[in-house]
Amino acid sequence: MPESDSYLEKKARYSKMLTVYGRKPALEVLQDDSERCHALHLADNNREGGIIAQLIAEADRRGVAVKHHSRAELARISKNGKQDQGVAVDVHCPAFRDVDQYLASEPGPAAGTRLLALDGISNPANLGMIIRSAAAGTIDGIICPRRGNATLGPLVIKASAGTLYRAPLLRCESLADALRLCREGNIEICIMAADAQASLFDYQPKGAVVYVLGNETEGVSPAVEALADTRLAIPMRNGVESLNVAVTASLIAFAPALASGRG
Repeated sequence: MPESDSYLEKKARYSKMLTVYGRKPALEVLQDDSERCHALHLADNNREGGIIAQLIAEADRRGVAVKHHSRAELARISKNGKQDQGVAVDVHCPAFRDVDQYLASEPGPAAGTRLLALDGISNPANLGMIIRSAAAGTIDGIICPRRGNATLGPLVIKASAGTLYRAPLLRCESLADALRLCREGNIEICIMAADAQASLFDYQPKGAVVYVLGNETEGVSPAVEALADTRLAIPMRNGVESLNVAVTASLIAFAPALASGRG
C-alpha cells in the first residue's frame, strides 16, 4: 500500500531532526542562534536553578517550546537515559536526509557525485572528525547507518566542531541495503583496503561513486565487501601499513585536489 503524503511529509521532517542530550551540549546549541531548535525536553526530577534555569531562559529567549517529562519518558526521547542528565533538545539539521529519499529525488545523484559510507566507525572522536572533514571537502553525502556506528551524541558533536548540525548526513538502518540501492542507481562502490592494488589518487570514477570506510580494527564488514566494485588503497612509504580512519576520510574528501596537484 503506497505511503500517504502526510506520512511522507512527517517522515521527511523527522529525518532532519537530531536530538542532542546532556546539559552542556543542550545549552551550547540553544545559545547558538544559527542553529534551529524545536523543543527543549526536561525531566521533571531536575532541580531548579543553575544550568536548568539557564536552559529554560535560553529556550524562552528564542521562543523554543519547553516540555516536561517523567524520567522514563525523557530517556525514551534522548535514547540515552544513562548520560542525558535529564535534558534533551531537538535540533533541525537541514542537510540530513534518509538515503532512500536522497536516491529517489529528482534528478538523482549526477556524474561526479561523491559519497562517503561509514561501516562500523565505533570511536566517537573518529566519527566526529570524519563528518567534519567530509563536510569541508568534496563529499556530497555521508551515509551513516543508525546502528553499528558511534551514537551521534556529545562526543561526536564536539569532535565535529559543531559541523554535524550542517553536514549532509544520509541515514539508513542497514548499510548493505543502502549500498544495494546505490548500485541500483548506478553508483560505483569503492572500499578502502590497505592491500588493494589501485590508488585512491589515480582512480577515475565513471559516474557517481561511494567510498566505504570500515571499522577501526576489523575494516569493512564481509557483507559490505561483497558489494564492492573497486578496492582502493592510499600509497604509503617507510613501512607504514595504515592510517587512522579519520585521516583516510580527510584524504578521500580532498582527493580530487590532491590528485591534481601531484607531479
